[in-house]
Amino acid sequence: MLKEAKKINWSPSYIKEGRFGQWLEGAKDWSISRQRYWASVIPIWQCSCGWQQVIGSVQELAELSGAEITDLHKHIVDKITIKCPNCGKLAHRVPDVLDTWFDSGSMPYAQAHYPFENAQDFDSHFPAQFIAEGIDQTRCWFYYLQVISTALGRGVAFRNVIVNGIVLAEDGKKMSKKLQNYPDPAELLDRYGADALRYYLLASPVTQAENLNFSETGVEEAIKKITLPVWNVYKFYDLYGGNERSVLSRANWHSDNILDHWIVSRLYQLLGEIDEAMMGYNLPRAVRPLAVFVDDLSGWYLRRSRSRFKNGESQDKDWAVITTNYVLQHLSLALAPFTPFLAEALWQKITGFDYKYDDKSVHLLSWPTDLSVDEEVLAEMAAVREIAELALAQRDAAGLKIRQVLSSLTVKGPSDRLSLISSAGLDILADELNVKHIITEAHNIVNWEVSLDTTLTPELMREGLARELVRHINLLRKESGFSLSDQTIIYWRATSPLAKLTLDELAGTITKETLSGKIVEGRPDQFLAHKTLNLDDGILEIMIAKLN
Repeated sequence: MLKEAKKINWSPSYIKEGRFGQWLEGAKDWSISRQRYWASVIPIWQCSCGWQQVIGSVQELAELSGAEITDLHKHIVDKITIKCPNCGKLAHRVPDVLDTWFDSGSMPYAQAHYPFENAQDFDSHFPAQFIAEGIDQTRCWFYYLQVISTALGRGVAFRNVIVNGIVLAEDGKKMSKKLQNYPDPAELLDRYGADALRYYLLASPVTQAENLNFSETGVEEAIKKITLPVWNVYKFYDLYGGNERSVLSRANWHSDNILDHWIVSRLYQLLGEIDEAMMGYNLPRAVRPLAVFVDDLSGWYLRRSRSRFKNGESQDKDWAVITTNYVLQHLSLALAPFTPFLAEALWQKITGFDYKYDDKSVHLLSWPTDLSVDEEVLAEMAAVREIAELALAQRDAAGLKIRQVLSSLTVKGPSDRLSLISSAGLDILADELNVKHIITEAHNIVNWEVSLDTTLTPELMREGLARELVRHINLLRKESGFSLSDQTIIYWRATSPLAKLTLDELAGTITKETLSGKIVEGRPDQFLAHKTLNLDDGILEIMIAKLN
């Protein structure tokens, strides 16, 4: 039995040689009989003369006793007698019943009524590919399955097993009706949905044989990390992506934009990580990369691609649209084992099937294979983001908002790492940091060193204010309930010389970025929303009205 047990894959792995292995090594004889009422009867009949026989089936008992067997409960079977072949007296069943763990350990055979029927089907499914239960079962179900299987000469009863810990109340105590120290499950599902609860539990240590102090805050975090950002990406795509709704394969996807190649490689990397972890039956390791990818998709790719989606009819917009569609379709596959409802809703929407066909579902698809990850583009984007993080910290320290355009950023780093960053990567970095120029210098150093030119010229100040105005005007559009097809008129009054110059020189940029028809100096009789800005050199008041 010890030799066969070595073949079992445990998750977590330390259970194999630890709790389970040690229990096997010190296992004592198992008394399988019990003096109880409700249990499976021990099928042994004995006579006062000493004759005994083990009965192997209902049919055999019926033939030997001449009784019709319709019920195997103890109080029925105890009345059935067999004529002793030695002395002719009546033999009776022994009064004991089987230990209930004998029933549990016999489950694989009993459920298939093996060996009396289904032998071929049973042999093709035994041993079980996978089972799961609590850590307390290392000395119970896991153990008795293995004991009976080994005794029958069938080797291991299961190949892979996931051992979970115990879900406790938030205060570390056992959940108790008396203490009422747990949230109502029905209310929890109504408030957050089943997917958020599933994700929280699957990503937690409880699926690695550790106890979990259940926290409703953790379920809420799953909504914030997975459900909301995924759906927000889809809603953005739905708003700006047009009517592109189709099932896309690798052959359908193409783009020359570095951002698109990066997010697709991150997608393939994610699918590979999940596949590897699932093959090892490590659920937290399979689930946790999802939140990291969703953050990359929403917080970097989509944020850096917003202007591409709004770029009218262009090749770059087409690439962004088809890439986002392709990524969301495959993300739904990645989500499917863990958040099945979100995955299905996303897949139905992004493919355009929209629940119209019973045979179309993300859960009917095969897991993608042969996905080639571009390690170079991943390394390049990692370098870009590291530099951006350092430079943004400098901005924050200098008290400069990201909307304020700056002249330049100087980046010093080792030549091998600088060589990773293409001109397209530098363009992304400049756009992220809102600087006009990136200067790179190769040095014999280990870590990046960055230096922002924080000198504000009048021209830079006007560009910075223009970006600030675009933000405020778009917020006013949102407050007024304008759609993307609605054009507005921007009215303004100012005592600020900076504001006057900005609106005179950069009116075209502001109208384009705010979907406005024109900018007019003055205060109209009627307007839908307004905002007053207190600038260093005066006041600027902006108002918007709908362009008829």
